[in-house]
Amino acid sequence: MSEPRDTGPTGLHPAGPAVAALGGGHGLSATLRAARRYARRITAVVSVADDGGSSGRLRDAFGIIAPGDLRKCLVALGEPDGVWSRVMEHRFSAGELEGHSLGNLVLAGLAEVTGDFAQALEAAGALVRAVGRIVPATEGPVTLKGVSDLGEVHGQAAVARAGRIHTVLVVPPDAPASRRAVEAILQADQVVLGPGSLYTSVLAVAAVPDIGEALARSRALKVYVCNLRPQLPETDGYQLGDHLAALAAHGVVPDVVVYDPRWMGTPADPPARLIQAAVGSEDGTVHDPGRLAAVLADLVG
Repeated sequence: MSEPRDTGPTGLHPAGPAVAALGGGHGLSATLRAARRYARRITAVVSVADDGGSSGRLRDAFGIIAPGDLRKCLVALGEPDGVWSRVMEHRFSAGELEGHSLGNLVLAGLAEVTGDFAQALEAAGALVRAVGRIVPATEGPVTLKGVSDLGEVHGQAAVARAGRIHTVLVVPPDAPASRRAVEAILQADQVVLGPGSLYTSVLAVAAVPDIGEALARSRALKVYVCNLRPQLPETDGYQLGDHLAALAAHGVVPDVVVYDPRWMGTPADPPARLIQAAVGSEDGTVHDPGRLAAVLADLVG
C-alpha cells in the first residue's frame, strides 16, 4: 500500500489527486481524515437534510441549511487538536442552549452576519484552519423523503427510523445543487461516496438531481466505501450486495467498492471492482482513517 506523500505548505500533497468526498456525519469525517493524508485538493459535498437535534432546531428557527454535518466536516479538515476545532465540537449540557453544539451556533451566526452560508463556511474554515473546502449539497434547505414498506416517510430522522427503505428523494425535487459541489465532482480525480448512513447520508446527497447528473458525467474514479456493519434499523440485514443494489436503484454505479470482509459478505456477481481491505478499527465500530487512506491512495497512485 502507498506511503503517505510529502506535504506542501498547506499540509496537503502537491502530487496527489483532487478528491471530492460525498456524504454526511461521522462517516464522511473518516473519509476526509483519510483524504488529507494523500490528496492535493479536498472538497466535501455534504448532506444538509438533517432535521433532528441541534441542527433541526436551528434550521426551524432561522430557515438555514442544517449545519451539523458541515460542522463535523470542518473539524475533520481542521487543525488536529486546535482550539477552534475543539470549540466547534463543544456541546452545551444545561440551560436554554442544552443540546446545541457551539459549532452549529457559530455557523448559524456567521450565516446571519454574512447573509450567505457559503461565506459562513469559508470563515469557519479559516477559524479551524481547514485544509479543504466544505460545501453543502444544495443551495437551500431540503427535506428527505423515503419510500418504505410502510409508505412514505418525511424527514431525515423519520427515514432513519423507518426500517426497510426502497428509495429516497429530496423535496423540493428541483432543489438546485450547490454550484461548487457540482464543480468539485466534475473536476475531481477521485470521488469517494461513504462510508456513512446509506440512505440518510450517502444517498441523501446523490438523490439531489444535479449531483446525480454530475456523478454520471464525471470521469473521476468513483469509489464507494461500504459501512462495516448493518446500521439498525436503516440497513438491518444488509450485506454488500444490498448496498450496491440500493446505489444502482438511485442511478449510482461506482467503479470500485471498498469493504472490510471481516463483517460484510461478498456478493456472487458484483457490478464493480471489489477491494477487500481491513479498513475498520479492531472492534469494527468505525473506519480507521490511516487504513482507509492507504487503500484510497493506492487506487489513484
